[in-house]
Amino acid sequence: MKSLEHEIQLEYIRASGPGGQNVNKVATAVQLRFDVLNSPSLAEDVKTRLVKLAGKRMTDSGTLVIEAGRFRTQEKNREDAVNRLYELVRKASEKPKARHKTKPTRASREERLKEKKKRGEVKKNRKKTTVTFE
Repeated sequence: MKSLEHEIQLEYIRASGPGGQNVNKVATAVQLRFDVLNSPSLAEDVKTRLVKLAGKRMTDSGTLVIEAGRFRTQEKNREDAVNRLYELVRKASEKPKARHKTKPTRASREERLKEKKKRGEVKKNRKKTTVTFE
């Protein structure tokens, strides 16, 4: 993975939530934008997994948007947003483990059938029985 820093766009916005007068006048929150689909730094399979991992944070045009407003300073929020992006890219870079088909063991099949039989008996016993007098 090459350096993504030159592909990142940072915008400073006003943070929501509590913070007194400071929250209304200082743009401390950070909105990080990273164009995933047009990034030359990422391999195609990583891009695909990143889009899936990002979920609602992806725009229709393929841009990943991360908002960081946890901290009171721009520097910490910028660092937080960049770290979250790197963490997402790192997770997307991990190739998923291939799944190998397996068959259920004989014991597990027998156990399943035994449970089904037992459950069927329970249900059968719930039925109303008719009493005949002779």
